[in-house]
Amino acid sequence: MPADRTRVALIFGGQSTEHQISCLTAAGVAKAIDTDRFEVYGVGISPSGIWHRMSLDEITRLRAEGRTLPSLDDHLPAASLVRESDGVRLMNCDGSDDPAEVDVALVLLHGAYGEDGTVQGMLEMLGLPYVGSGVAASAIGMDKHLMKVSLANAGLPIGPYELVRTSQWDQDRQGCCDRIAASLTLPVYVKPARGGSSVGITRVTDPADLAPAIESARGFDPKVIVEEGFVDSREVECAVLGPRPGEAEIRTSHPGEIVVHSESAFYDFDAKYLPEGQVDLKIPAELPAAVEQQVRELSARCFEALEVEGLARVDTFVTASGDVFINELNTMPGFTELSMFPSLWQVSGLSYTDLITDLIEQALARPNNVIR
Repeated sequence: MPADRTRVALIFGGQSTEHQISCLTAAGVAKAIDTDRFEVYGVGISPSGIWHRMSLDEITRLRAEGRTLPSLDDHLPAASLVRESDGVRLMNCDGSDDPAEVDVALVLLHGAYGEDGTVQGMLEMLGLPYVGSGVAASAIGMDKHLMKVSLANAGLPIGPYELVRTSQWDQDRQGCCDRIAASLTLPVYVKPARGGSSVGITRVTDPADLAPAIESARGFDPKVIVEEGFVDSREVECAVLGPRPGEAEIRTSHPGEIVVHSESAFYDFDAKYLPEGQVDLKIPAELPAAVEQQVRELSARCFEALEVEGLARVDTFVTASGDVFINELNTMPGFTELSMFPSLWQVSGLSYTDLITDLIEQALARPNNVIR
């Protein structure tokens, strides 16, 4: 192996409901990363929040077994990233292994405590470059309400929605339901405002089911967003990359389409991650040239409006008349080899391995986000 390889801390797992998805993502990246250019040190965070140092081989062995997804436990020694005068090191807390110097972090955490700006803030304090968005963009991207407010302020098309705050729900549940019924047309989608991988989401077609759906979403986040469904529309997603080092152009992929066959009638957790044939991913999507161009332009505008860095997946609805509405932007999309984001770049001419390299190069070239 070359002696001057860039040293990468691959951080994955985490405490969110998307822990298992992050493990799948890490396994895919570990298998594909260019080991001639990068020396990888795994940092697996267990559901209890303990950080563990893991080898590349240990990460690649993480896989789904039927309907059981991989998860980490705490049998490995605890580890931490430590800032020293000459750089950042990954150390076992009990001193049982040689400290490993790291140059950049590849953060593959989904959901809370990873995709929401928290770990990004820690890495900023360490002075360690990292792949993906900074603190503010990560936090806004994680909060579906704040994201919609930001996109609307930027003049981007979004669908109708209502917000249910904890105080509102506690004081007047029926009033919340009445407000939603008056402003939104069924079906609606009830979602935790700060969640991912479609966990805690319910499609509501009967007004009697609205309150239970809100209660279900509140089990994942006390702040709930209710979105009006787009009937007879297509779910179209676009992958976005930040500019290459030294360039200014935000890059967009050919869009892909999600066709759902599951009983839930939307792209829920099972449809995304369990091998039951509940969805078809049409990559690239069959769209008129003008509609594809609109999806790509709006996706780039979303990326710019939220000041996203590195990567994002923008999810849109395309109506029967060809109008495009933004559903949401994901700052750390699913990143297994078969996930939509890498697959879109594959058909757009960028392999999985080269995509990983591109993201690390962006991170290393980007100035530290801290304002001094």
